[in-house]
Amino acid sequence: MNIRALPLYVTIAIFLLAYLVCWTQFPAMLSTRVIGNLLTDNAYLGIVAVGMTLVILSGGIDLSVGSVIAFSGVFIAVLLRDTGLHPLAVFAMLLALTTAFGAAMGFLIDRLAMPAFIVTLAGMFLARGAAYMLSIDSVPVVHPFFDRLEGLYWLMPGKGRLRLIGVVMLLAFAVGIVVAHKTRFGTSVLALGGGEATARLMGVRQGRTTVLVYAFSGLMAGLSGIVFTIYTGSGYSLATVGTELTAIAAVVIGGTLLTGGAGYMFGTFIGVMTMGLIQTYIVFDGSLSSWWTKIVVGVLLLAFILLQKGLVKLSQDRLAAGAER
Repeated sequence: MNIRALPLYVTIAIFLLAYLVCWTQFPAMLSTRVIGNLLTDNAYLGIVAVGMTLVILSGGIDLSVGSVIAFSGVFIAVLLRDTGLHPLAVFAMLLALTTAFGAAMGFLIDRLAMPAFIVTLAGMFLARGAAYMLSIDSVPVVHPFFDRLEGLYWLMPGKGRLRLIGVVMLLAFAVGIVVAHKTRFGTSVLALGGGEATARLMGVRQGRTTVLVYAFSGLMAGLSGIVFTIYTGSGYSLATVGTELTAIAAVVIGGTLLTGGAGYMFGTFIGVMTMGLIQTYIVFDGSLSSWWTKIVVGVLLLAFILLQKGLVKLSQDRLAAGAER
């Protein structure tokens, strides 16, 4: 068995076991209505987790994404209210802006040799502050095009509704899987996460790769902001506080090594669905506090960190044994 893939297998097993437990208590959990709601309710988190996965695979971290999502919502709402632009034009402007913002952070991380934690922390405050400057109040989005986007869905067997934002999340994960695992760029990202020495041996252009990784994260954060705005119907500068930490948790629970260099985009999808499943179970139960979601996620996160630590030690022991031979 591939040791590096073990966290992914564990993640899938936990998700299937948890779904089995939920189904035995609440048979309706297996209905397409619940599955459609699960995809819809976690769409914005899943999309931002795609970008976060690529960042963590490269050995970095991005703490700005939650603030970028909030900024995106306020940006869209304010421009639609004050300028009369079509939403598609506003979306294009937003995605260009958030992609450039991510690329700028990647540039600073590479050129100034600064820790990603510090640079993206500054980006977090900058994006949140920009959202406050646009509006400190919740700004409703009133536009017929938005109403059409919110109402689009595919009626699945069993009368479950797979809404547009759920489809966007699935497409984002499909793109993420191709980028991370089927392209030369994805190989460069994994090499960068394995360490500078590994990246140099593989001829990776570290600066270019770093900039592109954070640009991709900014793009996904902007797209997540669009989806979140469609989902809520408004922009609010205090929205999605802590989403960056939730996205990191989903990535780690999905089996990606927190130090970079190993992981699977599909595992992140399972991680997001696992977190959503926990929340759905609590809603079905009705007697549990919503804070149990945080507790269970915290336990899972700690368990996966310990598992990763053990796997890293096992890999090092194997390397040492091979060197002795």
